[in-house]
Amino acid sequence: MNIQRFIAPTSREAMAKARRAFGDSAVILSTRSTGDGFEVMAAAEESLASITTASAAAPQPAARPAPAAAASVEKDTETMAMSTLSFQDYVRERMLRKRREATGQAPMAAPVPQAAPVRAEPRQQPKAEPIAVPVQHFNRVPEVSQPRPEPIRTQAQVPAWEDSQPPVRFSADDNQRMAVELSALREMIEERFNTLAWLGSSRQNPLQANLMHKLIRAGYSPALARAVLERVSPDASPAEAMRWLVDVLTRNLKVAAPGRGLADEGGVISLIGATGVGKTTTAAKLAAQCVKQHGAGSVGMITLDTYRVSGYEQLRTYGRMLGVVAHLAHDRAALVDLLNLLQGKRMVIIDTAGLGQRDQRIQEMLDVLAMPSVKKMLVLNAGSQGDTLDEVLTSFKAAQLHGVVLSKVDEAVKLGPAIDALVRHQVVLRGVANGQRVPEDWQTPDAASLVRLSMGSQGKSVHDPMVNDLGFYFAQSSQAVHLGATHV
Repeated sequence: MNIQRFIAPTSREAMAKARRAFGDSAVILSTRSTGDGFEVMAAAEESLASITTASAAAPQPAARPAPAAAASVEKDTETMAMSTLSFQDYVRERMLRKRREATGQAPMAAPVPQAAPVRAEPRQQPKAEPIAVPVQHFNRVPEVSQPRPEPIRTQAQVPAWEDSQPPVRFSADDNQRMAVELSALREMIEERFNTLAWLGSSRQNPLQANLMHKLIRAGYSPALARAVLERVSPDASPAEAMRWLVDVLTRNLKVAAPGRGLADEGGVISLIGATGVGKTTTAAKLAAQCVKQHGAGSVGMITLDTYRVSGYEQLRTYGRMLGVVAHLAHDRAALVDLLNLLQGKRMVIIDTAGLGQRDQRIQEMLDVLAMPSVKKMLVLNAGSQGDTLDEVLTSFKAAQLHGVVLSKVDEAVKLGPAIDALVRHQVVLRGVANGQRVPEDWQTPDAASLVRLSMGSQGKSVHDPMVNDLGFYFAQSSQAVHLGATHV
């Protein structure tokens, strides 16, 4: 009988070797795991058929095969005394026992092997009789796989609910969205706590609540009102607290020093700002003041307004009334030439085209005026909303301005938003225009008068908050209000 032993790292590879040697008629005699790998003993079906016939004809035991491989197979079969199917069950049980001993678990009963379609010959009880080796074709032998790293569960084991559920994983976008939501939740909680704390202190200090109501009605922002009122003395009387409040706002509103107005300073002054704020009228008022003090030959006028229809004609009309020639510059080179031509003048006024605070051409205009000798003056409409004034100051680079001219003060219902924006952006107020007359409707700014005027609004408005509604105005501001310690 031709019996061969095949050794490979896995059972699949060992059985593949046996199939290549004996073909589809290969018979698996035994399988086991060894130190060198997985061992499979196999033989051809024809050789086993001849041995079975000879065993049935002879009454005495058949002679054992001479080859060492056959002796090893017979010894293993007599020692194990089991069929191929039983041996596979034994291997599984042994693997499971070793695994449980390695993990420190209690030993468990061996699983009961289930019925399989593979037929196995019964084992002969008398050892004197030859043991009939079960015949099993290659393609019908169940494969014995190598041990896997995960624990082996039998039918008696029921997986826990946590083990049966897939792990929860979050993508990078989910993590980022969760971080944003947590940050917004934290800001909301901080805002609510600040509001509750302020409302609690307001109930204990009704004077502070009344002053807050006055500031909100006057048009001041809740951020500035809270920053000021947090420092008011709780022991002050209502009149003292009101005087203290006006005094604080007056000291924090920056204005030009007496005798240092634009007409007194002179130099090259460019008027910039949004559309319709009165830049051309302001230029005529400044030119009229300089002409009144120093004569018509002391003033030069230039306009860069090539967008607006009749913009240049309007400035020329004011110039003829004052005896001053108005010039038109189309670009930076023309502006430089005209400034060199008018460098002997005491004051040169540059009028520019009005651009909205969100216009992309603002930076181009600022680049044209980016000269050391040019003082950029921003003209603000005093009747604009507070948010609009904030955007204008931000778009026209408040930090790079020489100052601000507050126009249309006579049209503003509330001066609180304008003064609030000037205080928070810390720009210098250098002129106040309160009408269309040239040059009468022009005033040198006075901080105390402007603050008192802003706080003296009379009558009720549909936009005025009620005392009970002040909690909605106490949201935390996105921009900190800087009040110097020496100014409060």
